[in-house]
Amino acid sequence: MTYSRGAATYGRGANAYARVGVESGVMSADPHQLIVMLFDGAQAAIRAGRIHMQAGNAAEKGRSISKALDIVNNGLAAALDREQGGEIAEQLASLYNYIARLLLNANLRNDEASLDEAERLLDDIASAWREIGQQQSA
Repeated sequence: MTYSRGAATYGRGANAYARVGVESGVMSADPHQLIVMLFDGAQAAIRAGRIHMQAGNAAEKGRSISKALDIVNNGLAAALDREQGGEIAEQLASLYNYIARLLLNANLRNDEASLDEAERLLDDIASAWREIGQQQSA
């Protein structure tokens, strides 16, 4: 009994520590780094969703995929500047919309292939975004 309570306390402490780390990262990040953090968060949520899907844990799967969907819609897509970004911003908006549909399909139908496709697309965009950041800092 003491062990499980200790483990639970440790888990809460680790979560609080991770939250502080993320909050500190957000506070010190430039706009480019913030977008990278959004990609990282979406990809982590998709990976968690896949694990929960494979384990048959519907509630946690739904929470994880919903988190990824929220990051795509209210983070990545919302951050697009369609006036300044022109055609590239419009294409990214369409791609984010497609990724959102993949995530919804994955959640509703337990479709791991849709999760895989969403993760692959986000990884491709994130890789390009990171490369742009490296070129800007060089």
